[in-house]
Amino acid sequence: MAKVAKLADLSQDVVSARLVQGAGDTAVESIAYDSRRLEPGALFVAVPGFQTNGHAFIPQAIERGAAAMFVQESERGHWAPVVAAWSGAVVSVEDTRRALADVSAAFAGYPARALRVVAVTGTKGKSTTAYLVTALLEAGGHAAGLLSSVEFKIGREYTMNSSQVTTPESLEVQSLLAEMRDAGAQYAVVEATSHALVLHRVDHLEPDVAVFTNLHPDHLDFHRTIEEYREAKGRLFEMLDAAADKRVAKTAVLNADDPASEAVRSRTRKARALTYGVASPDADVRATEVELSANGSRFRLLTPAGAARVDLPLLGLFSVYNALAAATVALSQEVPLATVVEALASFGGVPGRLERIDVGQPFGVVVDFAHEAKSLRSVLQALREAASGRLIVVFGCGGDRDPARRTGMGAAAAELADYAVVCNDNPRTEDPQIIIEAIAQAMRDAGREEGRDFARIPDRREAMRQAFRLARAGDLVLIAGKGHEPYLIFGSEYLPWDDRKVAREELRALGVGA
Repeated sequence: MAKVAKLADLSQDVVSARLVQGAGDTAVESIAYDSRRLEPGALFVAVPGFQTNGHAFIPQAIERGAAAMFVQESERGHWAPVVAAWSGAVVSVEDTRRALADVSAAFAGYPARALRVVAVTGTKGKSTTAYLVTALLEAGGHAAGLLSSVEFKIGREYTMNSSQVTTPESLEVQSLLAEMRDAGAQYAVVEATSHALVLHRVDHLEPDVAVFTNLHPDHLDFHRTIEEYREAKGRLFEMLDAAADKRVAKTAVLNADDPASEAVRSRTRKARALTYGVASPDADVRATEVELSANGSRFRLLTPAGAARVDLPLLGLFSVYNALAAATVALSQEVPLATVVEALASFGGVPGRLERIDVGQPFGVVVDFAHEAKSLRSVLQALREAASGRLIVVFGCGGDRDPARRTGMGAAAAELADYAVVCNDNPRTEDPQIIIEAIAQAMRDAGREEGRDFARIPDRREAMRQAFRLARAGDLVLIAGKGHEPYLIFGSEYLPWDDRKVAREELRALGVGA
């Protein structure tokens, strides 16, 4: 039976909500913020966006059968003349984006209050850490749902995150949490981006454990300064203090080796703090005797519950940090140390994150999501340690993003790769050649020579083909930037694309397999 709620009940906890037209007992059968997805009987929430304003689509919402709507008081000039001739209910609020989170949680029955929620934030490592936390909790006997940039997990089923953002809008977040609750999950593991925290997408998340991975300059086109970016991450830790009491200790899990952890820690006054690290001798959970190889990572895990050797099938020091964060979470939830160690050793990886592509070719091929300078540098450093021959990288840089990413990625490739093929990667509304030239210039500035050290091949398939033609036994080819993403963005058009699928096709076409 379809859920029905009264408008007044949904509105009662919304800040500044004021019924300006219609009846409070109007029945609401669903919620929508996109008029194209609105069904008859829905509550339409008109949200001012960065490219379009939801208030401009009020006529379409009315035409499609909206029963009620939330509008923003500052947009009165848009909505007042339109709704005057309409018989439906209208509620005015100060901030419809925040109101969307409020009514979405209320309509879904505040699902996060019925789940133990682990939320992961930070510049890098969120997805892998979230997957690792999920695996460790389930190894400990706890049913866990997952909301990540890669996939959603409800019950035992995984579905791709096709929202094109790491953390979807609050309506989808609350709906997914409700599905996890209804499927019997005890835990929800959620990636919480800085955008999501600022834009109220994770309001009513009710976190029990907040995890901080690291902080590096990124998304400064949105946050403007690194201080604002750090401030956004810190909001998650403020949420610990206000979250519902679920008879579990609120916990802040922090990277002791990252200088930003102290500022993040200060944002919660009630939660206990647990730290992890490699370099910090006082961290609660530590990795020592770290060994990195082409097959993964080995280290000695030191914890308050004891010590153990860990064989982790993930490459690079950053993977060790992700594993430490996940282990700290699991131990805080009383998962036995032996179970943690076993689950880390059997972890199957994350789609599109250092994912190996093997059709029998004599050289290594890895697909990764690294799409800005810091992540590309980290992945190249990890693969450099794993490659016995040359390291070849195929990459580009997304358009309509901070231009500093292009020069940073070019500099990273110039320093750490033996050869690079620069190609398209979601140019969006920018000229792809301008993006590629910026990368090429950064490589030339670093002393690399076009033709000898790198090539420009805009077509991404042809770029892969060229890299595979050059590769010899013992070499390693990194295809960076898209990872699990199933599309290439040109203008506003999303073209079907999968780096992993294309890589396998090109390897087989070249006859390099067994």
